[in-house]
Amino acid sequence: MKMRPLGKTGIKVSEVGLGTWQMGGTSWGKMDDKTAQEILQTAVEQGINFFDTADIYGDGISEERIGKFLKGRSEKIFVATKWGRFPQPGWPKNYSFYNLQTQTDNSLRRLGVEALDLTQVHCLPTEYLRKAELFEWFNILKERGKIKNFGFSVESVEQAMLCLEHEGVASLQIIFNVFRQNPLTDLFAKAKEKGVALIIRLPLASGLLSGKFTEKTRFVETDHRHFNRDGQAFNVGETFSGVPFTQGLRLVDELKSWVPKGMTLPQMAMRWILDFEAVSVVIPGATKPQQIKENAFASSLPPLSPELHQKLKDFYENTVVQHIRGAY
Repeated sequence: MKMRPLGKTGIKVSEVGLGTWQMGGTSWGKMDDKTAQEILQTAVEQGINFFDTADIYGDGISEERIGKFLKGRSEKIFVATKWGRFPQPGWPKNYSFYNLQTQTDNSLRRLGVEALDLTQVHCLPTEYLRKAELFEWFNILKERGKIKNFGFSVESVEQAMLCLEHEGVASLQIIFNVFRQNPLTDLFAKAKEKGVALIIRLPLASGLLSGKFTEKTRFVETDHRHFNRDGQAFNVGETFSGVPFTQGLRLVDELKSWVPKGMTLPQMAMRWILDFEAVSVVIPGATKPQQIKENAFASSLPPLSPELHQKLKDFYENTVVQHIRGAY
């Protein structure tokens, strides 16, 4: 597993990390604790030292499972969590310094740590990202030793660029994959210039880029790929990167013939992301330990050819972008 700097924090993290939304058991179908612990253990065995979670994932269950895993371990695991979407008191009441402190303390307790490695603002409306007081609040928490770094998980390039206008931002978490390439235009260069880490979520477009789905694929009712397919519950971009499922299947079929020898389709999709130097870490999720191994292997693969990069760029601009829905 190759390591990369997390922006200008001075911290090195595995370039392939682990997203743990699925460990909350509320948006990807159910997951028992045994499976969650096996996934976390497999991740560490594969050289992964970066876990991404949020207080809202299972209303704290994901954080609790990570906290249980961390207890008594000697190796350092960098844990990034998020704030802003917890259901009690809920949005927009969450937006106060009091609730930021309270919910930060709750995350500290669930994770069993004295200070959060990284806390991220969790996809708040754009008007709140314009408020200078939000950045001041996080600096106070840093001074009090409750957090070590803070960043932002955002829905659009516009939001990301707003965050880069402020000092002290350690990271930006964005959707980026072969179906969602727009951050390449301006954001990557600006983030690199500012020394802000880019954390990449949805690298496989909610599993579409695994190449394993068909029109007969059905998802359980508690899976967001069932209940948010058209943005019924939250931003449609968080599900299949905003591409309609049936159309996404057609796009994937076209990509399958481009996979280089020695790679699978998801590994090609992951390798494509890792080929960009501005990326610090990519955080695919996993519902099975074997998926961790397949994702981690992308770190050992050679870069894609310039010809394939150009082909994927043209594919996005000429074939994909017209189908994207949601803020981006």
